[in-house]
Amino acid sequence: MSTVSPARKAAFSILKTMEKFGHSDSLLRGRNIEVLSDADKKLTTALVLGVLRWQIELDRRFRPLLKHPNAKLDTEVLIPLRMGAFQLLHMDRIPARAAIDESVELTKEAGHQFASKMVNAVLRKIAAPGAERSKFDNCVAGYPEWMVERWTKVYGEETTCAICRHGQEQPPLFLRLRNAQVEQELKAESVELGSGELLTAARRVVSGDVTKTVSFREGRVRIQDEGSQLIAELVPRGGKILDCCAAPGGKTFILGERNPEAEIVACDGSHQRLGELRTRLRLLGDRVECRLSDATQLEEENAYHVVLADVPCSGTGTLGRNPEIRHRLHVEDLPRQAERQRAILRSALRAARSGGFVVYSTCSLEPEENEQVIEAALREVSGAKLVSLRTRIEDLKSEGILTGDGSTRLLDCVTFEGTLRLLPGVFQTDGFFAALIQRSGASL
Repeated sequence: MSTVSPARKAAFSILKTMEKFGHSDSLLRGRNIEVLSDADKKLTTALVLGVLRWQIELDRRFRPLLKHPNAKLDTEVLIPLRMGAFQLLHMDRIPARAAIDESVELTKEAGHQFASKMVNAVLRKIAAPGAERSKFDNCVAGYPEWMVERWTKVYGEETTCAICRHGQEQPPLFLRLRNAQVEQELKAESVELGSGELLTAARRVVSGDVTKTVSFREGRVRIQDEGSQLIAELVPRGGKILDCCAAPGGKTFILGERNPEAEIVACDGSHQRLGELRTRLRLLGDRVECRLSDATQLEEENAYHVVLADVPCSGTGTLGRNPEIRHRLHVEDLPRQAERQRAILRSALRAARSGGFVVYSTCSLEPEENEQVIEAALREVSGAKLVSLRTRIEDLKSEGILTGDGSTRLLDCVTFEGTLRLLPGVFQTDGFFAALIQRSGASL
């Protein structure tokens, strides 16, 4: 029988899959995780996210202890080394013997009997008295140098440290409630909630498992970052609305709730995601049409009062939630992302009616995907003008959608040009960028 705990086995499997295939939202919520005890689920999550957040620094710690520091290691050897080093260096309640022995056993079970001796020797050196055992207080050490350097250049050293620190911590879980009654339902099922920082409809989970509640299963409460909810709230009201990059549908849901009489079209370019989108939006009824469509080539022109273009992006504003992005993203990827984003924005502007609005948003911190996309669109599209989001924020405050303190602090995040730059660490949210553009009657 295996002497490896279910949690470490699961973490090893997930990290191996991520190393091979990249990001997958479902890995920490898959069937193999659901069968674990609550304690094992927590340990699995802590190991996976911890290793991903500190992978760069973990490698720096154990590489010099190898006989050949620059040797290419098999994935099934590399991951137990990282897991063991993370437990020894960053998890106070894990006994050193358990961290070492189970990492060795994982290596053996993966078929690397000889390499398991090396894993044992390296981890024992890390655990030895007098070895460097301090926690990783230097938060920027968990990020690629190119990423830290560019953020420092754009935002300054202090803000970059705040961004990095936020990305090394487990983000709080925020909910969107359909109505006030849901809060009482959750309380009855032992879920304790706190208020949102920005939105009166948002709640922070203090304790309890919301996914096990009837309200969650029946769709009366949704898990959604408060910053993501804010993007949807910034969208002006309209009678005919297009969400041109709608999946997974959280923002579309808010558009439907805030515009109960509107016709809404929700688009996605993937058959699979479109099917998932239809299922998720079924509670909004038949006034939402889910349509398979490439956002860069929207067929309708001059058709919508409001268009939301929440475009695919690098996701550098979500590194606390998706730490693996830092390992697969390269600076050369940004221009390719920006080219598609510019095409989506041009298409969205064509779809808007004269006098209509387009909200452009990303969860990226990179100027190439944010300000530079807006600048290009304003140059390339005649009759498009940037509208300051200050007025929209004031409107949301007067409508009771924004909290008083949240609206005041949010205004400080509006740039001189009128766009919104929501950096990780300012609020307990992911990082977001948003701009509001109005189309005039001129030809595009």
